[in-house]
Amino acid sequence: MAEYADCLARFIDALGLERPHLLGHSWGSTLALELYRQRPTLVRSLVLVGAYAGWAGSLPPKDVEQRLQFALRTANIGPNEFDPASMPGLFSDAMPHDRAEELARIMSEIRPVGTRTMAYALAEADLRDVLPRIDVPTLLLYGDADQRSPLRVARELHACIPRSTLTVMPGLGHECYLESATAFETELRKFLLGLER
Repeated sequence: MAEYADCLARFIDALGLERPHLLGHSWGSTLALELYRQRPTLVRSLVLVGAYAGWAGSLPPKDVEQRLQFALRTANIGPNEFDPASMPGLFSDAMPHDRAEELARIMSEIRPVGTRTMAYALAEADLRDVLPRIDVPTLLLYGDADQRSPLRVARELHACIPRSTLTVMPGLGHECYLESATAFETELRKFLLGLER
């Protein structure tokens, strides 16, 4: 995860962005936390969606191992064979059919080496120690039907991040931004506009 964060920091630097707002979903939330660990003055705020402090930092060891093994099996299937519905709790019943098909298309393009590397990075990450040091406004955005990153994880992160706001969207799951773009964007805009004020 540290190497991914270093690449992201270099990318931000290369674009010349000055203290951007950083949003990360699921795996990307752990990346955002690792980036904050390395470069705390780089970002203006954090938006962590369906977030983890890494799998090792948020889930019991048995769950971490199950998820890792599932990801490694998924990495070995051929193109166009991944069914998002096979991943328990990936999305809720609120997912529109066209969005579920879009997600299936995206997931069908997975690359085995990248998938394995990302899975190991997330499984090994334990970023609980950085949470109390976060000193930027932080929005924790979760669906109440999220089974991948359940509300227990959300509440733990909220309790540990001093300037965090926890917003729970009813009826949405782990892919909340796909399940209801309107609800997601409403909460995101409310947070960012509040910072501007």
